[in-house]
Amino acid sequence: MKKLLIATVVASLSATTLFVANNAFAQNGSSTATKKAKTPAPKHRLIKRKSAKTVAKTDPVPEGSVQWSCQDGLSFDLKGDMQRDQIVTVHWANKNYNLPREATTTGADRFHDAATGLDLVVIPTKAMLFSDHDGARLADECKTAAMTQGAPAPTQSNALQKSGS
Repeated sequence: MKKLLIATVVASLSATTLFVANNAFAQNGSSTATKKAKTPAPKHRLIKRKSAKTVAKTDPVPEGSVQWSCQDGLSFDLKGDMQRDQIVTVHWANKNYNLPREATTTGADRFHDAATGLDLVVIPTKAMLFSDHDGARLADECKTAAMTQGAPAPTQSNALQKSGS
């Protein structure tokens, strides 16, 4: 009984395969009867996406901040007292960054946030803004209005030098 059932299934499959191959040959004019018939591509649902317009977040310049003008027309705003504060806020590229003070052996004032990669280094004659992520200098030769008039940078190291004299 099992053999008869298996033989019937095999015969049925062979007939179906032969029928499909003959139809493919007749429709396509193909020289080989073993070529499979084309099956229609599955229909997929179209997904409607919302507009890709994203509004970039813009932080306001902190009240009471001082503008530092840099070469190439760049600038940033700094809020905080570099002579005593452990964290200053830098407004750069429409975003506020809270930068904690880092100790240095050179005497420069350094404020660096490892999470964002923003690094502010201030020496008596200028400030420089770096990005840790790509090692780029974002802004150079940055000075306050008072510094352009000849005053030194308002840094902790300058305050210590004045009080030690």
